[in-house]
Amino acid sequence: MITWLRIALGVIVLLAVTLLLLPLQLLGLRFNWKIRRVLPRFWHRVACRVLGIRVRVHGTLETKRPLLLAANHASWKDILVLGSVADVVYIAKSDVRAWPVFGILARLQATIFVEREQRQKTGEQVNEIAERLTAGEIVVLFPEGTTSDGNRLLEVKSSLFGAAASAVPHAPDGIVHIQPVSIAYTGLHGMAMGRYHRPIAAWPGDIELLPHLMGILRAGAVDVDVDFGERVDYQRTSNRKEVSRTVEARIRAMLGARLRGR
Repeated sequence: MITWLRIALGVIVLLAVTLLLLPLQLLGLRFNWKIRRVLPRFWHRVACRVLGIRVRVHGTLETKRPLLLAANHASWKDILVLGSVADVVYIAKSDVRAWPVFGILARLQATIFVEREQRQKTGEQVNEIAERLTAGEIVVLFPEGTTSDGNRLLEVKSSLFGAAASAVPHAPDGIVHIQPVSIAYTGLHGMAMGRYHRPIAAWPGDIELLPHLMGILRAGAVDVDVDFGERVDYQRTSNRKEVSRTVEARIRAMLGARLRGR
């Protein structure tokens, strides 16, 4: 009974905050005000609190721009976690746009939607990402291309770094900065979260969203460690595959160390 009361109260709080911020965010999107980048961070912090997600940050967000964050991807909660610590925009598959609730939230955050199957649109999609980067926005890329089980980093797809390459000619110094980021789900109710319990936090694609969301609401008190790594500079002379391997190695090292409790 107490659990359901907690869930109901959390939903009411989040709904109230959403309705309060919605008009301001719509105006910010309509007139491209800077507030559209700030409001989502406040909303994500409230959402993390409601869901019982406790975020611990290690390292610092890179201050140089243009900045592309490359992070491992285990769950939709990664969006809330990163969004609660930085003013970011995301790159997402086009079908996310049609998702109930999450699709609306993605559009309100000015998410960049890409259609990977339609190669004829690749150029314009990459150009949009480049424009957002050079405009000073922090763009988040999940280079695995899908969600993992939270216990490991999947293979990083070097092709997804094409956006960084396309932004280089427009960057003031001819450099796009890529910062590796590790998101590790490490605790449940203050206890270390092992491989057995990590599926509570992770969301592989074959699990239905609603039951998974209810499981998170019932569980509560999930600890997440976010590590910001050393940046990698992408220049005209950079090799995309080499940059991809470097970024992958740094994410893998941070994630592995954090999951092992180091």
